[in-house]
Amino acid sequence: MNLRRINYLFCFFFICIGFPLSAGSNTVSPNKKLNIKLHDNAKNPYFSVDHNGKTIFSNIKLGLETDLQNFSDNLKLVSVSKSKWHKDDYIMITGKRSHCTNFANERIYRFENDKQQILEVILRVYNDGVAFQYNIDATSDNENIINESTTYLVEDKAKRWMQKYAIGYEGFYPLSEEHTSGKWGYPALMEFPNSTFVLFTEANMSRDRCGSYLDNTKKGNEYQVQLEDEKLSVKGKWSSPWRVLIIGSLSTIVESTLVTDLSDPSKVSDTNWIKPGPVSWIYWAYNHSSSDFQIVKEYIDLAAEMRWPYDLIDWQWDAMGNGGNVEDAVKYALEKGVKPMLWYNSSTHWCPAEFGPLYRLNKKEDREKEYAWLNKLGVVGIKIDFFPGDKASSMNYYIDLLEDAAKYKLMINFHGSTIPRGWQRTYPHMMTMEAVYGAEWYNNNKKLTTLAACHNTTLPFTRNVIGPMDYTPGTFSDSQNPHITSYGHELALPVIFESALQHMPDKPSTYYSLPSAVKNFLSELPTAWDDTKLLKGYPGEHIIIARKKGDKWYLGGINGTDKEKMLSVDLKKLSLLGKTITIISDGANDKVFNIEENIKITKKNQKMDINCLPRGGFVAVVK
Repeated sequence: MNLRRINYLFCFFFICIGFPLSAGSNTVSPNKKLNIKLHDNAKNPYFSVDHNGKTIFSNIKLGLETDLQNFSDNLKLVSVSKSKWHKDDYIMITGKRSHCTNFANERIYRFENDKQQILEVILRVYNDGVAFQYNIDATSDNENIINESTTYLVEDKAKRWMQKYAIGYEGFYPLSEEHTSGKWGYPALMEFPNSTFVLFTEANMSRDRCGSYLDNTKKGNEYQVQLEDEKLSVKGKWSSPWRVLIIGSLSTIVESTLVTDLSDPSKVSDTNWIKPGPVSWIYWAYNHSSSDFQIVKEYIDLAAEMRWPYDLIDWQWDAMGNGGNVEDAVKYALEKGVKPMLWYNSSTHWCPAEFGPLYRLNKKEDREKEYAWLNKLGVVGIKIDFFPGDKASSMNYYIDLLEDAAKYKLMINFHGSTIPRGWQRTYPHMMTMEAVYGAEWYNNNKKLTTLAACHNTTLPFTRNVIGPMDYTPGTFSDSQNPHITSYGHELALPVIFESALQHMPDKPSTYYSLPSAVKNFLSELPTAWDDTKLLKGYPGEHIIIARKKGDKWYLGGINGTDKEKMLSVDLKKLSLLGKTITIISDGANDKVFNIEENIKITKKNQKMDINCLPRGGFVAVVK
């Protein structure tokens, strides 16, 4: 083949991949596994979704309605754009993967109602899912969205792991094979009869937008997207958040970065001050003790001893006594080489008034004054608690808090909050969010004692997929209510649960009493990852997850059942021949560890069987 012919073929190749694809009714993923078809032969357009040649959704109804424009029916398709490639390639400071890349096949559909008003639907089909977004032009400054028609028709035999929609998102994800009617919060996981999984959520929440939820109260197998605001103001050219379906195997679900792929790039230019890490945390063991200077000092000492970079001084620090105030505590922490963080009440109308400090962040001038004081004092982050829901006014408050915090180099932890919808990319100093039934519930009632193991093996496939989760994992002792998970199970949770600020909740005396290998593991544990792999698992039963940081792999595995279980770890997927592995697993009973250090990985032992007690678990580090 001559040089001229080679040059011609190269040019032809780049022309093919660079030019838009031809228009048509089908839009396929880059790997051809997902095929989305628009059906516009009726007056109510809808998408169907096929995965590996099998129909997952026969009907995803489309549409939107304002008090001045109706796009819920009588829509005519007037144009379809040529298909084009959309590429994501960006770096994350926090999360399950540092370098994120993804490709999508994008197409824009334009519909016209009977008044010649236009609704645009932007569709993106990725290898790991589908996302679509609505665009409209407001016709008046007083126009409001009053309904969204998006409805997912789900076949009867699908299994579902969903939690009831409620402020704070602190519920369980029980397995159900019945179409129980109700209102359901994101994320919602379903398994279809052909073993395809779908996770429903939304992404890229911007100012003046509200959250949504799924509602199947009208028909059990039809899940309609309902907006939190009954009337949502629209002005100018308006775009909805992305409606997101992550589709594929369980590993596809767990490893997906689709929520951040769809979200706006970072709005923070200087990010050198944003540092993930473990945090010593006083509240779990001593609910009201941030008002006690001497106990606060114990947790600062714990962080210093365990080489954790941060300590969180929780609620009621504004009433601190017993030898010092909050400024004394901050000074003490800095002298110990520990960076302090402080708790704040969001001071929205429904919050208990006795939980202080109050009303310091609501108004911009007060917020900037407080942020400036914190920055000068040496505080590096704040935890803000008790948010009133997912209305646009709440979303605007979150964004106000984030945008002003960046000016004063303050990392943010939202509690009593909504779920992540991509802000961890747009505002990378948003380190974590609660929105989970976490370990603090051992203080509130007896439910978590018996449900924790199953719950903990469901969260990696549901809530934690979409972003950081401040569960506060790793409780070895008991607080008000006991736990019956093993020490091995609890040690695995800071690996299995991703959160850029990982709050370590137990008493200082408990951590000091742990074996040296366990203390070293906790002292060196990363909280942001270069890569994440699901090695094995099923919601509510068990999970083995591997996370990479630098040249090390950290493995965590837990048993979600009340029976002993052998967890088989296949290290071939990670290419670790010749390296050494240290395993900390369940011992003779649930209060002791079995520690095996520096085992060389050979061809014979690449597959390891680790016995887990009922509700047990293990961790491993590969160097």
